[in-house]
Amino acid sequence: MPLPDLPWPLLQAVTELADAPLTQIAERLRNATRPYLGSSSLIIFTEDCTGRPQKKAGEEDIISRVSIVELDTLRAALSDETPWVGEAEIAGRPRPVLALKHAPSQALLVLTDPHPNDPGHNAGLDLVTYLWRIAARRIHEKVADAPPSYLLESRAASAERIRVTAELTDLHSTTLETLLAALHSSLLDDAAARSTVTDLTAKALVTLRTLSDRTNDLVTEPVATAFERLREDLRPLTRFSGIEVEFIEPPLNGRDLPGEVAHAARAIVRGLLLAIMEQPDVSRVRTQWDCDGENLLINVRDNGRGTLAADAPSIVRLDRRVQALTGHLQIDVMPGWGADVFVTLPLDPPARPAGDVAGWNLAPRELEVLQHLAAGERNRTIASTLGISENTVKFHVRNLFKKLDVGSRTEAIALAHSTGLR
Repeated sequence: MPLPDLPWPLLQAVTELADAPLTQIAERLRNATRPYLGSSSLIIFTEDCTGRPQKKAGEEDIISRVSIVELDTLRAALSDETPWVGEAEIAGRPRPVLALKHAPSQALLVLTDPHPNDPGHNAGLDLVTYLWRIAARRIHEKVADAPPSYLLESRAASAERIRVTAELTDLHSTTLETLLAALHSSLLDDAAARSTVTDLTAKALVTLRTLSDRTNDLVTEPVATAFERLREDLRPLTRFSGIEVEFIEPPLNGRDLPGEVAHAARAIVRGLLLAIMEQPDVSRVRTQWDCDGENLLINVRDNGRGTLAADAPSIVRLDRRVQALTGHLQIDVMPGWGADVFVTLPLDPPARPAGDVAGWNLAPRELEVLQHLAAGERNRTIASTLGISENTVKFHVRNLFKKLDVGSRTEAIALAHSTGLR
């Protein structure tokens, strides 16, 4: 094909999508698909990203109200990767949607109110499917790599989401329990009404508790499950290496791992194994996980010559991941006998001063804007990423200044960084 005839806009969109940071991937995917298939909003739901399982772009009224329960229900109804077009409950009411699932990661793409920009041409859906697979692969690879910036963002978002969900659950549970007590009162003589409303209220309580449990499931992973995923991840890497890898499993009753800790642990062990495989005369590696209730304890040991260096670039990069979670990495080198690597990853964020994120009483959208500010983004970029207007971003920034008691973006960013937001 002659160069002028190449589909340059599509190729440019693929390049931007393949290079997208996770905070911008929904907006870039929407921009890439828009020439072929219009929509009122685009929503990505992936449990790979424990901190932010939803990535959204489009109409604020939809993306601010769509729930994990709605997306989980829709995903469960899809049997394979075949595009599904129909009506589904999204943001509180039935809407026309196009839904696509990515089988390897179980990620879900939802386009609301889809409409082909060229009704007489059917290739649009194929292109959307192709672009979605690139985006889903990008998310999966980015999370597996677990760079420090992702770990910091994920830890902050996970902690905030659990806090907000717990508060909402407690609030609604108290309300419903009060209603149940009133309906059980002997002062009410309409038995049929009491029975009906009691049943409905009990079901609402169950739904709320289920939502809370589902949220917690998204941000934690059983330690045994996380270790088994590590074994699966390493199997292709070690199959033809000639190195025997011994896995010492953690106790089954160990505490569940926060998602960012599980991601970091797998990435760290994978990186250590790659560094060890570059050494001469290594034939055996042992990796062990344990949990003391407060920390995930990782030990990787090889039987090489003991040439693994703490200042090697590959080890320094791994140490940055460890430090992002306020952990500790130590290497004991035994010349002629190998190297012993010990990593400690705290399961909980460090204690913060009284003026921390939780004490600022930020709304969810204000927290998102603050996180983007802390990443050094300007108002226009934040607006594009979140799918809101620049004036709305300015409104949130003004509110942030008041709640954080600061007078400038620089002060806000410095205060955010002091609490671990990046």
